[in-house]
Amino acid sequence: MRKSAAPKGNYSIKVAGEQGEAVVFLSGRLALNDLKALRAETRGLFLQMAPTKLAVDLAGVTYLDSAGALVLLEMAQEAKSRAVPFDFVHPTPEVQGIMGLIDPASLAVPPLISERQAGLLEQVGEATLSFLDDLAQVMTFLGELLLALFNALAHPRGVRWREVLFYLRRAGVDGLPIVGLISILLGLIIAFMSSLQLKDFGANIYVASLLGIAMVKELGPIMTAILVAGRSGSAFAAEIGTMMVNEEVDAMVTMGFDPVRFLAIPKVLATVIAVPLLTLYADLFGILGGLIVGVWGLDLTVYSYITETQRSLDLFDLTTSLIKAAVFAVLIAGIGCQRGFQVRGGAESVGAATTSAVVAAIFLIVVTDSAFALVFNYIR
Repeated sequence: MRKSAAPKGNYSIKVAGEQGEAVVFLSGRLALNDLKALRAETRGLFLQMAPTKLAVDLAGVTYLDSAGALVLLEMAQEAKSRAVPFDFVHPTPEVQGIMGLIDPASLAVPPLISERQAGLLEQVGEATLSFLDDLAQVMTFLGELLLALFNALAHPRGVRWREVLFYLRRAGVDGLPIVGLISILLGLIIAFMSSLQLKDFGANIYVASLLGIAMVKELGPIMTAILVAGRSGSAFAAEIGTMMVNEEVDAMVTMGFDPVRFLAIPKVLATVIAVPLLTLYADLFGILGGLIVGVWGLDLTVYSYITETQRSLDLFDLTTSLIKAAVFAVLIAGIGCQRGFQVRGGAESVGAATTSAVVAAIFLIVVTDSAFALVFNYIR
């Protein structure tokens, strides 16, 4: 039995066969322009003929592109799924070369199905696993960072001090205006709001004590750390993330450099120096803001306000404030660098890492500050 089909576009199909054994003769151009019609017709052969054995003669094919090769390989895959013996016969070297560009195994991958909406319990489980995985990565990087810091302290000549000074200027000096402005405004607000309550009891002088304790013990370190996280932590993540995208970090590893020591250590050291100094600066300007309210709004003298502030604070309060600031600095720089090293992909991944660095740093700052509040309370 022989069956002939009329030409379809730039190609033609002829079918010959007896007793279920069919031979398909393809000729002409099997290209992308005729992909839809060619695919429909080749699939229809299995439905119309139900062959027990199938061969495709490619001797007449004058042109074949990747789309046509895909149709041919789909025919082979369809025959395999139906347990029908299948073979290509008389392919030209050019046809064999084009068909060799497509991996037949990839055609066996099932089509993607629409993503179903996960339930509440499933979402909680996925979020928990993601959090634990992220925590493990952070702890691993923290271990590498601490080892690099100990090595830097043991071998200070190996530290890139010029880079430390550069990041010290970016994280510290360049942040003085915004830290000073926010601190003095915060001092003004706290002093003014507290005075509204205390002046009814004739306790205006205690505004100085309240503001001094609040700024030195809590607001100064945590506010400065959050500002540095937004300014410098995000910049660290973006800088290293861009280097990851451009494969500069891979090139450093190839040349024998340790990326953590080469890139992260200068940033961490600069931040550890800058954040405590910025904290002292923020404390000073916060107290100055309260002093303005005390002198102009509460009829206090400069001497009485400063004396009351000194009486309410001691060396322990200042020391613990600087300790917290140093720990916050390690968290900010460490998280920023760790998120940067995690970047894979392009600009979108860099943006996501930058956002994640800020959010994670602020979260860790608040959690760590809560732990410090409990520990220092029992120590004192």
